[in-house]
Amino acid sequence: MDDNNNTSFDYDYLVIGGGSGGIASAKRAATLYNAKVAVIEKSRLGGTCVNVGCVPKKVMFNAATIADTLSHDAEHYGFLGGKESAKTFDWNKLKKSRDNYVKRLNTIYENGFQNAGVEYIRGDATFEDSNTLIVSSLAEGEEEKEKEEGKTRTITAKYILIATGGRPYFPEGEGILEHCISSDGFFELEEIPKVVVVVGAGYIAVELAGVLNSLGSEVHLIVRYGNAVRSFDKMITESLDEEMVKAGIRIHRYTQGVSKIVLDSSGKKTILTKSGDSLYGADVVIMATSRVPNIGGLNLDKAKVKLSEKGYIQVDDKQNTSSESVFALGDVCGKVELTPMAIAAGRKLADRIFGGKEQEDAKANYENVPTVVFSHPPIGTIGLTSQQAITKYGEENIKIYTSSFANLYYGVFDVEPSEKPKTRMKLICAGKEEKVVGLHCIGIGVDEMIQGFAVAMKMGATKADFDSAVAIHPTASEELVTMGVWGTSPMVSGAKINPLYGIPSDDQTTMKSNL
Repeated sequence: MDDNNNTSFDYDYLVIGGGSGGIASAKRAATLYNAKVAVIEKSRLGGTCVNVGCVPKKVMFNAATIADTLSHDAEHYGFLGGKESAKTFDWNKLKKSRDNYVKRLNTIYENGFQNAGVEYIRGDATFEDSNTLIVSSLAEGEEEKEKEEGKTRTITAKYILIATGGRPYFPEGEGILEHCISSDGFFELEEIPKVVVVVGAGYIAVELAGVLNSLGSEVHLIVRYGNAVRSFDKMITESLDEEMVKAGIRIHRYTQGVSKIVLDSSGKKTILTKSGDSLYGADVVIMATSRVPNIGGLNLDKAKVKLSEKGYIQVDDKQNTSSESVFALGDVCGKVELTPMAIAAGRKLADRIFGGKEQEDAKANYENVPTVVFSHPPIGTIGLTSQQAITKYGEENIKIYTSSFANLYYGVFDVEPSEKPKTRMKLICAGKEEKVVGLHCIGIGVDEMIQGFAVAMKMGATKADFDSAVAIHPTASEELVTMGVWGTSPMVSGAKINPLYGIPSDDQTTMKSNL
């Protein structure tokens, strides 16, 4: 890119936001292309994912999984178990260890800037124009509200990236803002609540509900309609609902949301829904209905950056905004709001801006993005849902394979087969060649098996390709390569080197010579 070539700037590249996507883009530009780069961040480095998202959430998921093992599973394997053993859980000890781990990651990110030659500016940025930012500096330990007036500086850059992420949203209603905490606030809890109400139907809501339920809270989940995670494949939606109910989570359906929250004299909360229902005696109410782009105070109009009707920054498939020198990625854009997606987009953007002609078309691919929900049980999914596939290809061009079974882990459990938790899997195939366009799993261990299948789907794998892979036994993942009547799908491969009938000897020779 050659914009503003004859103008002098303080930096080649300024990144607003020290989250995963912004950091990845900044380091890429500095290390690979020797660009002069700075990152502006007013809070802790690492963004939502590291501080109040993926990382601490996974720690809590692990703790909850251990609690489940102690409470429900250990005795079936000959160990002392039962709910009493799980009562030894120390919330404060875990919180301290988790928070210390996050602080170490913050430091690692800051050291990473030094190693990459990226300047770290701790402060709050606002646009003056499309190449100029006014930065209010913050000293170490200061919060935004403690900024000293007049402690600002003006910084210019040839290119500016907005990567400020999202923030929790509180809907309107009496007492909601005063008496609820957000998903961010969950990580500030000093003790486990005895009774907790989680409001929301997305992945954050079901993850927190599952964690708290497994760790011993009485959990109520309020959803607006019939189920949680409604945007997922119907099999996933129904399966998670069934397993949450079995686990003891109380789901309040068709509430249309929360209208009011009242605090009584004992500190307990009463939640009134828009459908007229009431819940009494909650210690904590977690509002996890949605997140919104964190763009307040940026003065985007001064940079001529346009927003969508929903308030996200408008970008094309190369992260361009309506302003030639300003780019945006991650949660501020509202498209595939996942940390690894923002990282990929950030790196590709740095390649395109600074990589010369050979990188001028570089962009992230937003198709077949794998994702995992750390619910109880976990969910793994790639590609289209059944309904999306039917809409795109036509029902007559879709073939669906499914499997439902109890994981071998539960084989020794002395309970009725119908009571054993189920793993469910689905492959959605399109066209005569049966290209795999959707893969959906729910059950123990699926969070750790989904990544490899994403590689296969990115490469255009067909059902025959899946069948050609020899199963690993005994595992749950082998179900994905043995579904249906094995080996009867059309013998068409999506691979560059066809594996269906074995690699020809001349291809083997070529491969060996390239090793």
